[in-house]
Amino acid sequence: MTSLGGVEMVDWNLAAATATRLVRPGPDVSREEAREAVAELRRHASASEEHVRGFTRMVPDGAADTPVFVVDRPGWIRANVAGFRELLSPLLDKVQARRGNGPGGAVLGVVGGKVTGVEVGMLLSFMASRVLGQYETFAPPGRDLPGGPGQGGGRLLLVAPNIVHVERELDVDPHDFRLWVCLHEETHRTQFSAVPWLRDHIEGEIHAFLGETDVDPSTLLERLREAVQSMSGGSRPWADGAGEDADGGGRSLVELVQTPAQREVLGRITAVMSLLEGHADYVMDGVGPQVVPTVAEIREKFQKRRAAGAGRLDLALRRLLGLDAKLRQYRDGERFVRAVVQEVGMEGFNRVWTSPNTLPTKAEITRPAEWIARVHRKAD
Repeated sequence: MTSLGGVEMVDWNLAAATATRLVRPGPDVSREEAREAVAELRRHASASEEHVRGFTRMVPDGAADTPVFVVDRPGWIRANVAGFRELLSPLLDKVQARRGNGPGGAVLGVVGGKVTGVEVGMLLSFMASRVLGQYETFAPPGRDLPGGPGQGGGRLLLVAPNIVHVERELDVDPHDFRLWVCLHEETHRTQFSAVPWLRDHIEGEIHAFLGETDVDPSTLLERLREAVQSMSGGSRPWADGAGEDADGGGRSLVELVQTPAQREVLGRITAVMSLLEGHADYVMDGVGPQVVPTVAEIREKFQKRRAAGAGRLDLALRRLLGLDAKLRQYRDGERFVRAVVQEVGMEGFNRVWTSPNTLPTKAEITRPAEWIARVHRKAD
């Protein structure tokens, strides 16, 4: 554990225990139904490889292939605690090294890692019942969480109880829905295994974002205080337009506490995540009609669910945590991919994976013609 003056900054074991204790139980299924769902997801994950790679024309090096795991909600939590711990360690080390003796530092020292661990656990418990699948690339390989070869490895996680819950909620064909989800998640697995530099690039951008964090405790507390004030009392950022970003959506907690330098980095991260999510949606719907008979019904119902959320509390938490921005990433990214493929074909689109320099900017995501002009400009 990274410590702060002898006190753990984040008690990761407590975070995992808290999330596991608070996470909602999965849907009511028999032992046999659970076994069948897990077995079918494994079959669909395997079948999705051929579908996705044939459609995208992206073929990973065999040495870069990564495993697929069907997990429950606690399994997803453990994987993400390990990933957060790995990803945040440089920032926590930086805070430890620069801890001051002022009132802010004293407050952080008193709060300590136990409270922080509980808070992280509460966040993970909220997310663990909503994620259908995830390509987890930051957790280091271990006995309980092996990864692919190479630094960092990687693994695809399919969260079986969440998939079963949503297919029941939407009242769609479970076999078709499970394959549809696997097509989306397999696209992410193909992206990272076929583009060797992608993981390190994203990790570098995240570290750049964290590296710009103002670690002076008093300044950090003041910025957090301002963020909380903007979300309470007379300021109602989601009701009257206050605190909205340039796209008209309410600003998340992360956006409210970031520095100007972090906004620049976040713009680049947003662009690449929009690309990855939009590409996965495009592939899922492109392959879908060939292998998923009820794909149109699934897409229509899923889009309505994705936009509506589960209730007022869920909508508020989504906005606060920045999850609404993720929904915009699906929409804008899919439009970018579709426009580029229509103009220059799949091979032309795949130039996006050449290097970090060929990734679209945040502006180009919404103006794909500018990306085409930049990357496909002729020699003359």
